[in-house]
Formats: sequence, structure tokens, C-alpha cells
Amino acid sequence: MSATAPYAGPSPIRRPVAAAALLAALLSLVFGLLLAGAGPASAHAALTGSDPQDGAVVDTAPKEVTLSFSEAIAVGDDSIRVLDPSGKRADTEAEPRDLSEGGTVRYGVALHSGLPDGTYTVAWQAISADSHPISGAFTFSIGAPSETTVALSSQEAGGGPVGVVYDIARYAAYGGFVLLVGGSAFVLICWRGGASALPMQRLVVRGWLTLTAATLVMLLLRNPYTGSGKFADAFDLAGLQSVLDTKPGAALVSRLLLLGAAALFIAVLFGTYARREDEQERKDLTFGLAVGGGVVAAGIAATWAMSEHASTGIQASIAMPVDVAHLLAVAAWLGGLASLLVALYRTPDIGSAAVRRFSAVAFGSVVVLAATGIYQSWRQVGSWSALTGTRYGQLLIIKVALIAVLLAVAWFSRRWTGRLTDTSVASSGAEVTSSRAEVASSGAEEADAAAEPEDTAPTAPDEASDDVAPERAAQLARQRAVLTATKKKRIRDADPERSGLRRSVLAEAAVAVVLLAVTTMLTSTEPGRTEEEAAGGATAATAPAAGPVNLSMPFDTGGRNGKGTVRIDIDPGRTGSNDLHVWIDGSDGEPMDVPELKVALTLESKDIGPLPVVPDRLAEGHWTASGVQIPMAGDWKIDVTVRTSDIDQVTIDKNAKIG
Repeated sequence: MSATAPYAGPSPIRRPVAAAALLAALLSLVFGLLLAGAGPASAHAALTGSDPQDGAVVDTAPKEVTLSFSEAIAVGDDSIRVLDPSGKRADTEAEPRDLSEGGTVRYGVALHSGLPDGTYTVAWQAISADSHPISGAFTFSIGAPSETTVALSSQEAGGGPVGVVYDIARYAAYGGFVLLVGGSAFVLICWRGGASALPMQRLVVRGWLTLTAATLVMLLLRNPYTGSGKFADAFDLAGLQSVLDTKPGAALVSRLLLLGAAALFIAVLFGTYARREDEQERKDLTFGLAVGGGVVAAGIAATWAMSEHASTGIQASIAMPVDVAHLLAVAAWLGGLASLLVALYRTPDIGSAAVRRFSAVAFGSVVVLAATGIYQSWRQVGSWSALTGTRYGQLLIIKVALIAVLLAVAWFSRRWTGRLTDTSVASSGAEVTSSRAEVASSGAEEADAAAEPEDTAPTAPDEASDDVAPERAAQLARQRAVLTATKKKRIRDADPERSGLRRSVLAEAAVAVVLLAVTTMLTSTEPGRTEEEAAGGATAATAPAAGPVNLSMPFDTGGRNGKGTVRIDIDPGRTGSNDLHVWIDGSDGEPMDVPELKVALTLESKDIGPLPVVPDRLAEGHWTASGVQIPMAGDWKIDVTVRTSDIDQVTIDKNAKIG
């Protein structure tokens, strides 16, 4: 080792490759694990109820089947299908009718008349207002349950190979957006000299290409993703036209148009702007590019806000601009971080001033992320139970933890930034200039020497001399340029402050990759607030029957032999038709006959009833009634009137949860 060129570890040419390989491997691992564990994308809307309910047995065939949802949905001709036990369509195959009222989202399909008894299957599929497909199925029976030959696909909407490719494109779109917007902002705000640096140009252009390609893939796959799940339907023109008529389709087309404007922005940034030498002209152009680029970036971010979680739910008019600000802050921070990493590893010219400016940009981005993140968390989660008990809440906790880790690593980067100087860069730049002059001078000398024939050398034709000299000079120039670049990188990599900063920024980028993946997962996961509300509604509306209702109520009519106990059984104890049995036992425990017995059912919460039931005497102390209709699940009050003589009578009641 020499004193002027200390050993700097592994070859500096290999270090950028190793760093890029590490990030690529981490990115692949994280995305692979998330995609493997995610399954089909959870949806914003959820089924909260149906009529008939899941598993219900009705005496007569209903005229229609209705479904209720937690949020607005988009439906098509076959969104709701009712299949008889043999698998044939029992509905009229018309487009579902919108029966929504107020805040209730409900759709229904009419059924054919004269349907036979048996078990019917209701299969439904729709698109949530936040662009995600949802689907499901349930059964109900007319008269009595029966065997059914209906076999529904186990693949949920948005699943299968098409769903996997669509999800990969969604991740890629976010990654491309971060590199495009964050890289451009880094050049304009932090390091204007980066406009002429080839690695920075490649980073931003690759971000644009990734986002454009991912958007095209999502647009083509949108029809099979929300429908058949077959790749062949990606080129169905009718299906593509139907996609363009939807909110997600319009958002994707708008994004493509804005990417055209972004291409013009990139051409000016790395063309006219990079070549502009006059400081005032460059300052004016910087302002114009910042305004134009900011508008385009906000527009691209808005294509997500207008078609996903922010566009539906509570306070959508506030949530959408907040979501745009959140996405721009993410891009400025994480995209700028990627740009800084590339600049530190692949370019020799970035100095401490640019790093410090990025530190200020990152701090401002974190402040915006904190403010918008708190609002989004309240809006999408809403309660502590949803934060810890739903997938969305758990992912949000992971995201917050990753941000804390990222800030801790950034603190170390800031320490290295404070110790960073431009001495090595300046000396390196001086050496480069000197070396370039040397190369040019040597090349000219070699060319002159080759052009003048020596006395001892054999005479060669002039044409041969003219051909050989320029080639030899160019070869020598290339060799000297490679040696100069290698020496320059060794000097740069030997700077301990710069090496420490590179390592800490690489660690930041690694955490940022995981953070970006988790953030993308959040966009395709049902918000905790909605999941809890939907689960509560579905439990109340479609909860399976707890079993037969058994009640025991003592009574005293006040007369002779007026004391006893009434026992009531309601079987199966759910909505629809039920069998009612009443037993009366005297004070001695023996069956007791009474002159009159009446029963009434009341659902006070819905102002239903009292519904009278007059049971028939079956045996001593035993009365029964069949076909007792319970129209709705709820907490029913059961009134029993017992008369033991002409003047001795009492009415007793007790509540029971039915359905």
C-alpha cells in the first residue's frame, strides 16, 4: 500500500453492483412474502345482510333476493345470480335493481314465480367504490333444505394468476412513482448538477418507464381482474370499453396522459436545463420546471386518491387532497433517498451542500407524513380495537414501526452529513481535470509521433500512417481515462465520512423498500373501521341460529290452584317457520290443564307485533303450534297469558334472542 493511495477494501467498481444486488434481493424477498401472505386483495365494501338470510328456510318462494353492503359498489348484469338445486338460473337474469335508501346500499334481483322447494344458492360479485373486486355466496331454502348440485369456484374475485400479476403491477406502479417524482425533486431542489449526471438520468427515466408499463398492465388486466380471471380477456375490446367507463379505468387513462406530460418534463430537465450555463436563465427554468413538475406529480398522485380508499367513506372531500399530499411526501422522501444512494455510489461530484439540502427536504416530508398519516389513521381505523384487531390496523402498526426505524437510521446519516466535507471531492475533481489534460496532451504527442516516419523505420505509405495514428491515440486515451476513473473512485471511497454516509443511506434505503411494500399493502386492504362495521352488521343480520329457544316462567293467577310454571320451546329458533311447544306444570310438578292459553311475540326495537299465536292442546298440560313465523332476527318479547278460572288470569313475559 502506498501513502497516497490507501487500500479502500473491495474494488469500488463492484460496490455499486453489490449494493444494487442487495436492494434488489431485499425488494424481491419483501414483495414475495407480502404477495404470498396477502391472498386476494381485501375489499373496502363488505356484505352486511341479505333477504333471505344465509341459511334461512322460508315457507314460500320470495319474489326477489336483496343484498346489503357497507359501502357503495358497482354492479353488472351477472353481479347477482340465484341458482336452483340443479344449478339453473332461478332469477330473471336482469341487471340488479338499485334499492338503496339513505345510507343503506342495497341491490336486488327478481326471481321466477312458482319456484319448487329446495336449497337455492346466491352467488354475487361486484366492484367496491375503492376499485377492489368483491365476491361471495350463500344459500337459503324454500320449504325445506335439499341436496344441491351447484359447485361454485373457490377462487375469490381478484385472485388467481391474474390477481398476482395485477398486484405486482400495483407495487411496481408505486415504486416507479417514487423514483420518478423523488428523483426529479432531488435534482431540482437538492443537486442541480445531477441533471447532467448519467446515473441520475437513468434513475428517473427508469422510474417513468416502470410506472408507465405498470399502468398499461393494470389497464389491460382490469377486466379479467374484476371478472373472469382469464388472461385472454385482457384483449377483449368490449371488456376494455366497460373498464374505461368506470372510475378506476378513468384514473388509469388519466395517469397515462399525465405520464406523457412527465416525459416532456424529463426531456427538458435532462436536456435544456442540464445544458443551461447562465445562472439567471437556469434559475428561471428551475422555477418553471418546479411548478410544472409539481402539477404533473400532484395529478399522478390524484389518480390513486380518486380511485382508492380516499375516494370513499367519511370526509372524502378532505381525504383526497390529504392522500395526494401523503403520496407526494412519500415520493420526495423515499425517492430522494434512492437518488442520494445512487449519487453517493455512482457519481463523484455530489457535495455536502446537496446532502444537507436533502436532509431538510426529508425533514419536511416527515412532518407532512406525520400530519397526513394521523388523519388517515383516524379515518381508516377509528378505534383501538380496529387498530389491534384488524389486518389494516396491524399493517399500520408495522408501518409506524418501520418509519421509527427509518428515522433512527436517518439520524445516523445526519451525523455523517455534519462531518462531510468536499475536500476529497475537490481534490478528486482537480486530479480528474489534470488527468484529462494529460490524456489529451499524450494523445496528441502519440499521434504526432505516429505520423512522423523514423529514419530507422521502413517507409510506409501515407495512407497507412493516417489510418493507424488516430486509432492508436484513441486507444491510449481510453486506457488513460479508465485508469483515471479508477484512481478517482479509490480516492473518493477512501474518505471515511463519505463511506460512512453511504453505508447509513444504504441501510435507510433497505428499510424504505420494506416501508414502501407495507404502504402498498395498506392500499389494497380493507380499512379497520369498515371491517369492524361490516363484521358487526353481518353478525347481526346473518348470524347462525344459536339453537332452539327454551324458556321457563313461573306464574300466579291469584286464585285457587293458580300457581305453576310455563315452559316454552321454539324450534329451530331462527327467522322463518318455527314450531312452538308450551308445557304448564302445577305447583306439585305435575302437568296442569288450564281453560285458556295465549302467546304473543313482539320485536319492540322494530315496532313489530304483538304477533298472536294460539296453540292447540296436544295432551294434558301440553300445547303446540306449527308454522310460527319469525320475520326478523332480534330480541323478541314473548308474552304468555294463562287463565286458571273464569276470573283468575295473568300475563307474564320474557325476552329471548331469536335468529
